[in-house]
Amino acid sequence: MTFGPGETDPSQIHRGDGAFAAAPQHPCVTFDRRELDRILGLYGRMVAAGEWRDYAIDFLRDRAVFSVFRHAAEVPIYRIEKNPKLARRQGAYSVITATGLIMRRGPELDRVLRVLDKPEKAIRLVAN
Repeated sequence: MTFGPGETDPSQIHRGDGAFAAAPQHPCVTFDRRELDRILGLYGRMVAAGEWRDYAIDFLRDRAVFSVFRHAAEVPIYRIEKNPKLARRQGAYSVITATGLIMRRGPELDRVLRVLDKPEKAIRLVAN
């Protein structure tokens, strides 16, 4: 791909002095498409239920974090973390509360997220 005058490659990092720095060489841990589909499916259900309002995703060197907020100006009420270094020991996935309590940890994302899934309440119609 060629760039014209004044255009820059978006993958390059601008240093601020007109020059470009090389992109960092360390890889970040990310969620794959299947993981994000599962997390965003849960997020959508909780938003529809009025429980959650906002989220943030952070991709760090050692872990990926999906933070859930009740209000945008607060600390996250839950963090869903993927830490590959813990995959062989405790499991790569964990759900952590705002106070740092690990609610559940394990090797399978679906099982870990079940701690946040609330059972559907059956609506019973009572005839008068």
